[in-house]
Amino acid sequence: MTQTQSPSMSSDVAISGDMRPDYDTILTVEAVDFIAELHRRFGGRRRKLLARRQEKQQAIDEGAELAFLEETEKIRDSDWKVAPVPDDLQRRTVEITGPVARKMIINALNSDADVFMADFEDANSPRWENIVEGQIHLRNAIRREIDYYDDARGKAYKLSSDPATLMVRPRGWHLDEKHISIDGQPVAAGFVDFGLYFFHNAQTLIDSGSGPYFYLPKLESHHEARLWNDVFEYSQDRLEIPRGTIKATVLLETIHAAFEMDEILYELREHSAGLNAGRWDYIFSAIKTFRNRDKPVLPDRSQVTMNTPFMRAYTERLVQVCHRRDAHAIGGMAAFIPTGDESTNEVAFKKVQQDKRRESKDGFDGTWVAHPALVEVARKPFDDVLDGKPHQKDRKRSGVDVSADDLVDFTIPNATITEEGMRTNINVGIQYIDSWLNGVGAAAIFNLMEDAATAEISRSQVWQWLHRDDAKLDDGRAIDGALYEEIADEEMGHIRELVGKQRFENGRFDEARRIFDQVATADDFAEFFTLVAYKDLE
Repeated sequence: MTQTQSPSMSSDVAISGDMRPDYDTILTVEAVDFIAELHRRFGGRRRKLLARRQEKQQAIDEGAELAFLEETEKIRDSDWKVAPVPDDLQRRTVEITGPVARKMIINALNSDADVFMADFEDANSPRWENIVEGQIHLRNAIRREIDYYDDARGKAYKLSSDPATLMVRPRGWHLDEKHISIDGQPVAAGFVDFGLYFFHNAQTLIDSGSGPYFYLPKLESHHEARLWNDVFEYSQDRLEIPRGTIKATVLLETIHAAFEMDEILYELREHSAGLNAGRWDYIFSAIKTFRNRDKPVLPDRSQVTMNTPFMRAYTERLVQVCHRRDAHAIGGMAAFIPTGDESTNEVAFKKVQQDKRRESKDGFDGTWVAHPALVEVARKPFDDVLDGKPHQKDRKRSGVDVSADDLVDFTIPNATITEEGMRTNINVGIQYIDSWLNGVGAAAIFNLMEDAATAEISRSQVWQWLHRDDAKLDDGRAIDGALYEEIADEEMGHIRELVGKQRFENGRFDEARRIFDQVATADDFAEFFTLVAYKDLE
C-alpha cells in the first residue's frame, strides 16, 4: 500500500490505497470532498444506529420478542403511496445481478434483462482495486465508453444499443472502507460507493433519460432507511438535482426489517422503488437474531424452502405491503450457472421456472437471476401472468394476514440435519471465502453463482448446530467440535481434489479455513464474516 494524502491535500482526509493510473479520475478533489461531507454530516448517526443494533440484539438475547412497533401504528394503518418511478423502472420483470467487473458489466447490460444491479456488496470482494476500478467501469459504461477483449477466447465485448437499466448496490451500513480515513476515522463504505457513483454519474444518467438508481442492503429498521433518505436529500441538494430523482429499492434481508416494511417504504417514499426479497441473507438473519434463544434449530438449508412458514409469511407480507403502497415487489435469486450437460441444464431450468412461477403467482413484479442464460427462463412465468403489463401492482393481496408469530414460525415438519448438509456448508463456505480473499466476490461453486450470503448462511448454520444441545445429525450423532474438525479436515482434502493441486497451493484455502473455523465455532457469534476477514484483504 502507498500511503497518500487526499487529492484535496487536506490533512484531515487520507487515502491509503494505491493510486494507480486512472484512479485520480474517480478520486478527484471534488468527489473526495463530497464523501468527506457525507461522513461529517451523517457518520455519527450511522455509528449510533449500529450501536442500536447491538442494544436490540442484547434485548432479544435476554428474552425480548420481535413485534410490530406501537409508535408507528398510524403509518401502517393510514393510506399513502410512494412516489411514482420513472419509465425505465416500470418494468423490472427480470433483473440480473453481479459484481462491478468490466466484462460482467458489459454482459449483464447486454443480457436482455430489464435491470442490471451492479454490486459493490455481497457479490464483490471489497479489495481496493475492485472498489475504485468498479467505479471507473460504471462511469465508462454510462458514457458508453466501455469495452473488453478476452485474449483467451479472442472475443471482443461492447455495449449493445439497448442495454438494461442500471442500478447500483453500495455496501451496507455495517462496513467501513479502511483505505479512506476522514478526521482519523475510516469512512462508511456505503458513503464511498454511493458518493463516488452519484457524484460522477447522476447528471449524465439524467441527461440520458435515466437516473441514479440504487439497491440498499442489510437495513434493520426504518431509522436506517431514514438515514439513507437524508443522505439522498442532501446529495441531491448539493448537486442541484431535484429531490426524488434518486430511486432506491430496499433489500428486505433481515428479520428485523420484516416487521418494519411499511415504515421503511414510508421513510423513503419520495425515493422508493420498492422492496426485494433477499432470501439467503434473510435466513442468515433469522439464525443470527435468535442465536442465543430457544427457537427451533433450522435443518439443512436445502430444506429451508420458500414454502416454510417463516419464509412464506415474509414474502406474502412483502408483496402485500409493497402493492398497497404502489411499490414494486421483486423476488429472489436464481443462482444456477448453465453447464455443458444439457440434461443437467434442463432439470435446473425447470426448477428455476417452478420457483419463478410461484413468485409471479404470489404477485411479485419481477425477479433476480445471476446468469444471462437464465433471463428468458425466468421471464416466461412472469410474462404468462403479466399479460403485457409492466408489473402487477394492482394485485393488492388484501386477504393476506401475517402476524408477528407467523414471521418467527421456524417450525419445519420432518426437518433433519444431515452429514451431507454439514459437509456442504463447510465445503462451500471455505471455497467461497478463498475466492473472496482472492478478490472474487461472485464465485462459481457446484454450478451455482455464490456470493457472501452463501458463506454467511453456511457458517451460521454450523455455528447454530455446534452451539445447540438439541441439534443432532439424523443418524443420532452429536454435532460437536470433534465432528466438525473431522469433517472440515476431510472437506479440505475434497476441495484440494476438486480444484487441483496447483490451484489449491496457489490459493488462500488455509486462511479461508482459519476464518471459517473462527466464525463457525467461536463462542461469540461474529456479526458478519466480512468484518472478520476484511483485515486480510489488501
